[in-house]
Amino acid sequence: MQQFVHKIWYQGHWLKWVFWPLSWLFALISSVRRSLFRLGIKPVYRSPVPVIVVGNITAGGSGKTPTVLYLIELLRRSGYKPGVISRGYGAEIESPLRVTPEHSSKDVGDEPAMIFARTQVPMVVGPNRVAALETLLEQGDVDLVICDDGLQHYALGRDIEITLIDGERRFGNGMLIPAGPLREGPWRLDSVDFRLCNGGTAQTGEFAMTLEPSGLIELAAGDNSHAPVAGDKVAAMAGIGNPERFFTTLRQQGFELAKTRAFNDHQAFTAGDIDTLSQELPILMTEKDAIKCRGFAKQNWWYLAVDAKLAPEFDTQLLQKVAAAKAGKQGTTHGVR
Repeated sequence: MQQFVHKIWYQGHWLKWVFWPLSWLFALISSVRRSLFRLGIKPVYRSPVPVIVVGNITAGGSGKTPTVLYLIELLRRSGYKPGVISRGYGAEIESPLRVTPEHSSKDVGDEPAMIFARTQVPMVVGPNRVAALETLLEQGDVDLVICDDGLQHYALGRDIEITLIDGERRFGNGMLIPAGPLREGPWRLDSVDFRLCNGGTAQTGEFAMTLEPSGLIELAAGDNSHAPVAGDKVAAMAGIGNPERFFTTLRQQGFELAKTRAFNDHQAFTAGDIDTLSQELPILMTEKDAIKCRGFAKQNWWYLAVDAKLAPEFDTQLLQKVAAAKAGKQGTTHGVR
């Protein structure tokens, strides 16, 4: 289904015109909702600590999770104590849940499980991001909050907005959901603080971001001894928003992809799903997929860890905005207005 939807959104499939009327309905509902928050008819929660929202205006993956990981490390190096909130997409969560080492991706969602496994950051997931933030502040030693996704969650006030743009696919056919990939029109980019272009060529006003591989790690052993190297024949799988990006990265690393399989984003895996890909070749997957396979990992299953890379100018400008936001919070209390 995901591949078919992407044909409509990114490859000019004629079915986009079938969904076009629904896109107009989506635009109307979204516009009314934004107006209710802008006019104060619907309340906006104001946090006592700075809030950074990392999101996008398109549906699907564009690099939000690596960006959140980058921000956590940058802020920690600068003396801050960040926490993270997330919707926990794919998991059945009814109330705010503090992420712990005992939680799996089924419990808290793929991205939160991956972020926590990498950083051990104080983190709360839940369908209501305001409630998640309040829980995080109550239970964690946090002086700044990163919201993983949520650019369109206007009930949550924010001090800094960071938007990710897929530098290769950009905005597809330029239509709103469901005819196209847009959650909001490109006009929304004019109101955010930072635009990060993941891959491709950054345009005026955008910071170029790249995802650089940091090595293969075997799921079962937890190390990189005897890892496949450039020139080796491998099988590859990806259950992310843009699987081809991962396969391209592997080819750029010199691997020969004998078999590939693209799964839907957030799809749950079984050992059988992966065994059908190959039982002879090393199997390479993303770190996000590896989180879902920890419970049944086999030897010769590897994941490729990647790290976001951004220009020092972005770090400087972001930290300046964070400092200004923190200064502006002095003496304030949380609540709605």
